[in-house]
Amino acid sequence: MVVPVLVAFLLTLVAGGATSIGAALGVLGRGTSARTLAGGLGLSAGVMLYVSFMELLPEGAAALSDSADGSPTGRGSALAVAAFFGGIALIALLDRLVPEPVNPHEFSGRVDHADVHGPSREPAEQAADRALRARLLRTGTVMAMVLALHNVPEGFATFVAALQAPEIAIPVVAAIALHNIPEGLAVAVPVHRATDSRAKAFWLATMTGLAEPAGAVVGYLLLSPLLEGPAMGAVLAGVAGVMVFVSLDELLPAAEETGEHHTVIYSLIAGMALMAVTLIVL
Repeated sequence: MVVPVLVAFLLTLVAGGATSIGAALGVLGRGTSARTLAGGLGLSAGVMLYVSFMELLPEGAAALSDSADGSPTGRGSALAVAAFFGGIALIALLDRLVPEPVNPHEFSGRVDHADVHGPSREPAEQAADRALRARLLRTGTVMAMVLALHNVPEGFATFVAALQAPEIAIPVVAAIALHNIPEGLAVAVPVHRATDSRAKAFWLATMTGLAEPAGAVVGYLLLSPLLEGPAMGAVLAGVAGVMVFVSLDELLPAAEETGEHHTVIYSLIAGMALMAVTLIVL
């Protein structure tokens, strides 16, 4: 059991560490194109939706069933559905507790770097510039705290998915990593503009991603007795609910805000197809 747990933790660390990519883009003043961002977020949503409905939820129902061969029964399916919506309720509750102006789900990934790295202001504008810097620093700091809180259950969801099987782990980790990139960008850009420090902006943004492996550790220490048998079925179904909510509430809206609707849809389908082929081949 030790080796799978270690591998799952390392994969969760990789997923959370992808925030550093967005942080690097933010401090270097380089954004991602609208089409690239739309494609990456759409692909992530497709992978997560497919694996939730076609793998995690059915496995949860099978684990919760009392049939001899482990096939889903009416009781197992009902319990899995309850756990699925329980997972949605948990992540939705956390989402509702976050003020809308700093909610990570409201960030589309688009950053005006011309404003962030614009020309030097005249002395008469220094007071306004100081006020802007203070506001941006506060925004970036609160955003970092919010994202860290938001990433804790997401990290545990990634950890549980990675704990199951390689065919689930790699695509899910890749999907989580892709959607962590704009989150790192969201924190790094305002902090860099406020402090003129690339190091501070980079490390603050990176720390938000490290909340994911922290969530994996905390979740495992608290819930390790539940990670086997029927209880694991409830965990799997709940994780499926978390992933579906993140996909529908965060990834797809942010992708659509880029204005690349067809890229989003094609990438969504491609993500589903990629996950389907992976599950068949592996």
